[in-house]
Amino acid sequence: MIYRTIVSITAAFIFLFTFPSYAKTFHWSSRGDILTMDPHAQNEGLTNNVSEQIYEPLVQWSKEFKLESCLAVSWSNPKPTVWQFKLRPNVKFHDGTPFNADDVVFSIQRVLSPTSNFKSNTTGIIGATKVDNLTVDINLSAPNPVLLQQLTDVRMMGKAWSIKNKAERPQDYNNKEETFAARNANGTGPYILKSREPDVKTVLMFNPNWWGKREGDVNEVIYLPIKADATRVAALLSGEVDFVLDPPPQDVARLKTTSGIKVTDGNEYRTIFLGFDQYRDELLYSNVKGKNPFKDKRVRQAVYHTIDAEALKSRIMRGLSQPAGVIVAPQVHGWNKALDTRLPHNTAKAKKLLAEAGYPSGFEVTLDCPNNRYINDEQICQAVVAMLAQIGIQAKLNAMPRASYFPKIQKYDTSFYMLGWGVSTFDTLYALDALAHSVTQGSGSFNLGRYSNPKLDQLIDAMRVETDLAKRDKIIEEALKLHSEEVAHVPLHHQVIPWAMKSTITIPHRADNRVTLRWLQWN
Repeated sequence: MIYRTIVSITAAFIFLFTFPSYAKTFHWSSRGDILTMDPHAQNEGLTNNVSEQIYEPLVQWSKEFKLESCLAVSWSNPKPTVWQFKLRPNVKFHDGTPFNADDVVFSIQRVLSPTSNFKSNTTGIIGATKVDNLTVDINLSAPNPVLLQQLTDVRMMGKAWSIKNKAERPQDYNNKEETFAARNANGTGPYILKSREPDVKTVLMFNPNWWGKREGDVNEVIYLPIKADATRVAALLSGEVDFVLDPPPQDVARLKTTSGIKVTDGNEYRTIFLGFDQYRDELLYSNVKGKNPFKDKRVRQAVYHTIDAEALKSRIMRGLSQPAGVIVAPQVHGWNKALDTRLPHNTAKAKKLLAEAGYPSGFEVTLDCPNNRYINDEQICQAVVAMLAQIGIQAKLNAMPRASYFPKIQKYDTSFYMLGWGVSTFDTLYALDALAHSVTQGSGSFNLGRYSNPKLDQLIDAMRVETDLAKRDKIIEEALKLHSEEVAHVPLHHQVIPWAMKSTITIPHRADNRVTLRWLQWN
């Protein structure tokens, strides 16, 4: 069922009578589209980027990635398992409804729902309690040293609007559920959803009643998904779009020397890696019957030794990657250089390991891969397929758009897959809890191969509650070392992200690859 965009119509009316004819319009593009407008349904980069323009958290990151107030003006930790937040007064949702403690309690409960895709952001949270209209307690099962970092991606929804529109729980995106909140929005943020045409165009407009102070001067934002690299670059060069989030690496050098265009780049907090089904006794997509080769560490090591990360960097990424030995990037707390060392590229050793594991001639398996999510994602997978063929592993590439890819792999419908993980909390717990902890109600939300190691679980659980930072850092180091020794995943590289835009645009380049519209300025 497709719902009519009621809030959007109201937004359009406000826009028409509030802004002058010379109001700035910003057109931007990347390969894929926003997956949903529901702020708790899909924890995916671009979706989060657009969602945070509309919906706001209690605390947020500054330009320097320091925690600062947003919908909460202050907070305290009166008890080890209680955090109290004083809420910002006189804040209204886009429909005019006042924001208060009831909305926070509702939103915390909503993000804890089974269909929420933000379990890694609610680690240890058992609920929230209203103290008064502008005071809320968040209750924990145990002390949590990174609660504030986790809350930066827990966005607040209006209780009354959600109940009215039967959106009390997050959209079940993976099962293709259609809900009002998937196509409509009602936040407190600086931008209002004006219209939404999936895979075509999404339009936002500045919220004239926003409580905050914007530094930029963009009043209307038009997002256009353009899948083809050449078409996306051509749109920038012709002036059809002002900004491209993901210029293809092969075009970056040319764009840097093009008049009227500028490119900014930097390391992202995202690591690209390969994952394996380590749960089933027989793989879904393989010619090996009666057993699962990926349960054998030697097979996972063979895959690792076969991957030439330097070749990926030079040939596929055109230098825009940093070969990785761990699944957290250098910006993330807990990373250290000594751990971030890859196993050597060695096909002879890989063949020997495969033979020792009982696969001297290799085997067949399907590699699932997105084709419009990460920089050169399909090309990376094509290169991996060619590398694996050198040791006899015949990988059949199954590449697809992100809108189909994530529901598939999140149902564990995969034997071998590529994924990228950005650490929005800038703390290792967020990555290990989501990717490597055994799948439970609150952990392992993206442990899509269902890897399980009780020792690693203990370490992750310990770092979740340890408040002595020196002790906690030792736990993180031990956990990352164990994850690497076990070859739970095969890291490929830490992603380097270029942004291409008109030279008249100024906007801070962020390690989380998010375009913060309230900071965007035209020179």
